[in-house]
Amino acid sequence: MSKITAYDAADSFPSDGVFLIASATNAKTNKMSLATAAELFPASLDVMNRKNLYQEKNLGSSVTSTQLSNISDGTFSGLFIGNYWTISSVNYDVADMDYWYNQGDTAFTKHHLVMVPRSSLGSAQMNSSNTTDGGYVGSEMYTTNMETAKATIEAAFGDALLTHREYLTTAVSSGVASAGAWYDSCIELMNQCMCYGYQPFTPACGASVPNQYTIDKQQLALFMLNPKRLNIRLSFWLRDIVSAADFARVSGNGNCACDDASTSLAVRPAFPIGA
Repeated sequence: MSKITAYDAADSFPSDGVFLIASATNAKTNKMSLATAAELFPASLDVMNRKNLYQEKNLGSSVTSTQLSNISDGTFSGLFIGNYWTISSVNYDVADMDYWYNQGDTAFTKHHLVMVPRSSLGSAQMNSSNTTDGGYVGSEMYTTNMETAKATIEAAFGDALLTHREYLTTAVSSGVASAGAWYDSCIELMNQCMCYGYQPFTPACGASVPNQYTIDKQQLALFMLNPKRLNIRLSFWLRDIVSAADFARVSGNGNCACDDASTSLAVRPAFPIGA
């Protein structure tokens, strides 16, 4: 067999290309297809590096016991940002890995994936009138209007849904979030940081510090790696307080935006799964 350096040079990766694989402990040289190498090489990286790799792959119509095991042991073997399950005609994208790990007033220590539906799970108002009184927790969205979306997600993922602790807004003063508290959380509207990586609509005043405390302080990996998953030509609600009348939203035309609380917009929550 010729030395590898003796072969002609290639200037592209053909779809049916192969690599030669050799091991110091195995005298035999094997071949591996380009497709298999592309699948296996990222899996050899640690989890934090794999969060920076995007792979759009359908994982099936339900979460398998093997997939749950690979989540719960923290290896996330065979799972990547951009993978998705299609359940009852809804695509649910893997948006991040261990995003909430070790956070909360009680530490969340279960390994998990963050999931986001690729499309709307219905439309609803934040409140029936244009007010943000009571914050996100006091909104009709939190108390009742998200129930249809929650039921859809619960039917799709069942016992794989996990609960962690979230700090959520409970009061608004002069259009500024003024108080919050820790709550058990499973399925919630996203905030601006999760979508954009910062808070474009953050009211502030010199007399007080806005109650903007949150553990959701980084952009989800899905939206960083593939902005098309955020910009879906659909306006959907976020849970941030913008004024006495407005909550934040992602605009269908790509703008960071806000809207009156009584407007009906798409409901697109995020949630953790694991075992």
